[in-house]
Amino acid sequence: MPYETVAGTHELASRLGHSTAAVRAVADQRTFYVPAEALRDVEEIRKKIQRRADFDSAAPRLSSALAVDGSYVVERVRDGLPSVLYGFAQAAAAYLDLGILETQEAQRFVDPYEIERAVNTSLVTLDLPVAGAYTREGVDIATSWREAIDQLFRTKKIEVNRLNQTLLELLFLLHGKPGIPAPTVPVNCPTENCSKDVRVPPAGLKCAACNIQLFPTDVLRIHEEVSEEGSNQSALGRLMSVVELLVLVGLATLLWEQSRKELLPTTLFIVDGPLAIYGPPAKLRGRALEYFQAMAASTPGVGPFICGIEKSGVMVDYARQLARHDVLSPGDLLVCDEDIIARVTNATNARAYGKETYWGRKFVYRALDGRVVVPTIMPPSGVPYDANGGQPDPRNYPTLAAILDVVDRTGSSMYVDGIIPVAAAHGKAAFPIGVGTDVLRLVATTRLGLDQTVRNSGLVP
Repeated sequence: MPYETVAGTHELASRLGHSTAAVRAVADQRTFYVPAEALRDVEEIRKKIQRRADFDSAAPRLSSALAVDGSYVVERVRDGLPSVLYGFAQAAAAYLDLGILETQEAQRFVDPYEIERAVNTSLVTLDLPVAGAYTREGVDIATSWREAIDQLFRTKKIEVNRLNQTLLELLFLLHGKPGIPAPTVPVNCPTENCSKDVRVPPAGLKCAACNIQLFPTDVLRIHEEVSEEGSNQSALGRLMSVVELLVLVGLATLLWEQSRKELLPTTLFIVDGPLAIYGPPAKLRGRALEYFQAMAASTPGVGPFICGIEKSGVMVDYARQLARHDVLSPGDLLVCDEDIIARVTNATNARAYGKETYWGRKFVYRALDGRVVVPTIMPPSGVPYDANGGQPDPRNYPTLAAILDVVDRTGSSMYVDGIIPVAAAHGKAAFPIGVGTDVLRLVATTRLGLDQTVRNSGLVP
């Protein structure tokens, strides 16, 4: 048992630095199957590859991209009490004028001013006690999270241009139709042995069966993933993904309402990560699909253009192996049908893959400059995945060609296989290391009232 230091962490043995090498050495002696390392039946895979040039002749050329990215961090904020954890999450939106960006391609040296002029960013931040600390005395950790999320959604706003809406307003909008928020949201009462389904208005109400206070944000069910023991980082990650979706809803709806015939049909919306919702809030997947398909039905042309970009995961690893072995050439698109999914996930029921979590369909694309990208694209009608295999055919995704065109036009060397809009959003959303972490600790300590001297110092509001 290692000794505990004064900072609340544990002393590490000097030889622990060799643990990674030791684990890798042990793993090398074991036999296990890694799909990304075993490219079998390559000729069968090649039959599922299409050339981008074969289906993009009529694709519109988009003039702007708007990327949404989020990040979160959990920090110990009380010396001597390592169980007291405070969480921070934030989501950023970065708008990129592709026209200004492309003027720099002809220049010998890039003009930093022009690049800065091409990008416009906005940020929404949230913070709450995640473990070992509570919103008030006498409540358990699940109730503390429920109260904190409700308060955050009522006070935090997305403020961009003419958009000025709280997260709660956007949540009700997502459960309605573009421009028409739902009057109530469906909440499953969190009380054990009650679980009554209740339609909850924005103000909240008491459960008629057990008299517990219900919040509209209970529809997210994030409180089901928290526990008294542990860091609850996964629950904070779920909250961040919900905020990312709501930012996308707000920005897309703003263009749909204000410039449906001009800006909306020429703008690509990009989410960092797949178009998917995991964990307890996964039912929002269906709401997101219905909402944006309703927007597509009332938008000129084939828009809105929405995609997710995965930077990691088994499909990304598999795609990079295909490129490394020249199975995918620049300009190639791999159709990820049931067979490809079975190869990558090693699943026995690949046909039903993604039907509970994804509201977009995965493809694998190798850009013209050699980058490998795994986009997820929303179909204008129907579901991307279902129990019968969904819609793997690229012809069911009329926005695909224009999206791939933006991928080709915005390659970034900042990250492996990166694209500039996502890199810009990530740069805004990422928490800084070092000084940034110290600032977060200071804020958390003050919010929890753990350091009265800091509050009296005037360093923070």
